[in-house]
Amino acid sequence: MKRAAALSALACLLAVSATAPAASGTPARGGESAAPAAGRTSALDAVPRRGVLRVCTTGDYPPFSYRDSKTGRYRGVDIDMARDLAKSLDARPRYVPTTWARLVGDLSAGRCDIGMGGVSVTLPRARAVYFSAPTRTDGKTPLVRCKDKDKYATLRQIDRPGTRVIVNPGGTNEEFARSHLKHATLTVHRDNTTIFDEILAGRADVMMTDASETRYQARIHPALCSLHSDKPFTFSEKAYALPRGDNEFKAYVDQWVHLATHDGTYRKYEDAWMTR
Repeated sequence: MKRAAALSALACLLAVSATAPAASGTPARGGESAAPAAGRTSALDAVPRRGVLRVCTTGDYPPFSYRDSKTGRYRGVDIDMARDLAKSLDARPRYVPTTWARLVGDLSAGRCDIGMGGVSVTLPRARAVYFSAPTRTDGKTPLVRCKDKDKYATLRQIDRPGTRVIVNPGGTNEEFARSHLKHATLTVHRDNTTIFDEILAGRADVMMTDASETRYQARIHPALCSLHSDKPFTFSEKAYALPRGDNEFKAYVDQWVHLATHDGTYRKYEDAWMTR
C-alpha cells in the first residue's frame, strides 16, 4: 500500500511538472538558451524597429568583402548578401569596420548584429558566437608565383628553410601557418589588400589562404597560381557570425541562408565576382 501511494504521488508530481511553464532562463535542448539573454531583445525584432542591420565586416577579403579606400564603398559577395538580408528585415545595411582579430569581440559586445565577409567557422569562434547555416565549403591552399608552382605544392615543400610565407594577422590563415610551419620564414603583413603584391614583387613566396580567395586572386593576377584549390589542405565552411544566445535571429538567418543557397541567389553573386 505504501509503495502504491508513493508511485501515485510521483505520478502526480510528474504530471504537474510536465504542464508547468519553464522557468525564465531555463536552457533549451542542447544546453542553449531558448531566447536572447535576459533583458536583450532579439535582433529579429530590434533590426526592423531600428531600420538598420549593423554588419561587422573587415573589408579586406575579396571576393567576399572589400572596401574601396577611395570611395569607402563596400563590395563583395557577402555585401550583396547583407543587402538582401537587411531588405528582408525591412532595414538597410550599415557596415561596421572590424578586423579579423576583433570580429568576434565586436559582435559579442553588441557593436553589430551579424558578422559577414568570408568568415570561416572555427570551434574557438563557436565558443563565443553562433554560426549560421554554411554558405559554402572551403579550405587552406597555397597561392604562389606561377613559375614556382612545382616548388610549393605540399606542406613539406613549403615548410623548408628559405621559404618565405606571408600571412595576414589575427585570422585562420595565421593560425594555420603557425600550426603547420616550423622551418619556413613567416611574415605577418598587416594590409590584406596588398599582401599578394608582396608575392608578385618577389618579397614573399607563398600565401596559404582559403581556396576561394586563391582562385579569385589568381584570376585578377595572371602571374599568380592557385594550387590544387579543389583539394585544399583542410576542410572548412563559410558562414555568418551571430550573437550567442539569440536563437530567434539565428533561426531566421538559417532559413534565409538555406533559401539563398538553394534558389541560386548566392551562386549568382559568387559567379559575378569570379567571372568579372
